[in-house]
Amino acid sequence: MAQRSMEWAVTSEQARELSAVVQEVAETEAMLLQNGNFPDDLGTRERMFFYAYDDSGKLRNFSRAPERIENDVLQVIQGGQIPFNDVAVFEQHKDPEKPRVLMMTAANVMASGHYIGVVYLGKDITALYKGIKKSVYLLSAISLLALLVAAGIGYSMSGTVMAPMQKAYEKQRQFAADASHELRTPLSVVMASADLLANDPSIESPFLKQVIEDLKDEVKKMSKLVGDLLTVARSDNNAEKIKFQKFDLSSVMQQVTRNMQMMAEKKNITIAENIPDGISYAGDEQKIKQLILIFVDNAIKYTQENGHIDVALALGRNNKVIFSVRDNGIGIAKEDQEKIFGRFYRVDKARSREMGGNGLGLAIAKDIIEVHHGQIYIESALGQGTAFTVELPQQKV
Repeated sequence: MAQRSMEWAVTSEQARELSAVVQEVAETEAMLLQNGNFPDDLGTRERMFFYAYDDSGKLRNFSRAPERIENDVLQVIQGGQIPFNDVAVFEQHKDPEKPRVLMMTAANVMASGHYIGVVYLGKDITALYKGIKKSVYLLSAISLLALLVAAGIGYSMSGTVMAPMQKAYEKQRQFAADASHELRTPLSVVMASADLLANDPSIESPFLKQVIEDLKDEVKKMSKLVGDLLTVARSDNNAEKIKFQKFDLSSVMQQVTRNMQMMAEKKNITIAENIPDGISYAGDEQKIKQLILIFVDNAIKYTQENGHIDVALALGRNNKVIFSVRDNGIGIAKEDQEKIFGRFYRVDKARSREMGGNGLGLAIAKDIIEVHHGQIYIESALGQGTAFTVELPQQKV
């Protein structure tokens, strides 16, 4: 691009000069052709050269081109490639190591409105082209050096700027992990105390009993949130140990659906299984169980009463396992489908809070899928339900 720009800048000036001179030469040649008196050979010109022919095609006057390029010039003239009232550049590559570059134009010689000949005017611009190429090489080298220096400086500065930010981020992640871990004990104490109060026969007031039940519900929600936060923090710090082993995935999925059956029955939701026996998978059993639980739990939460959920498992290509959880619940808008795997993102915050959601379940699910190098696909529409499909390759054990 730089070479083209420089070529245009240089050749446009040369072309303007040739266009102006060729008319002067044509006027001079018109007088000479009319008088028939031609001066002796004007000799060789390094800067410009011309060849004038009469209307019969006979060479009548010329200022010869340098000997090294004259044959090239005459070939171009004989080939009829030279434009009139315009300028063209011709590159001759007979010698690849020493290419020649010519710029030429032509003009008709007129007398009293009649055509009496033609003049070809040219110039050797090989040296200019060589200079342009050398300049481009030099500028490219300087640009590359400047780019390397800029990249080095940028890398150094980014490291200086990012170091404290990275340190602060690490401290924040560590704080989340520590806080989550420390909160588990007091929450367990509060839950145990609430259970004791709930079983205390001396408390007969319906109001107090309801308060205790509400307290237990809130503690359960808080315990789940703390557990999820701890999972996320450990995932960020790579502190969670992943243990890949072969296990019976069919049995795990059947167990999860059985365990979730009671929660589904509270809303009169039916869970249909299409889980063939004997499908094994090599991965982290506890993580996969958590993954399935997240999707089934979400399906129950966001499906209305008397709804329906399908849980399916199949074996795909290359021994990959494919499982899906499909419901006919409230669905997810298209604009929200790419965001739901973000941490703490909830489509309907009020409704999610009411159902006990904290916006971390799908984020954890995505982390588990990524650890297993899998893929997740979502199909959903508002009011028509949602289907999550997960494809997991077998892991090396």
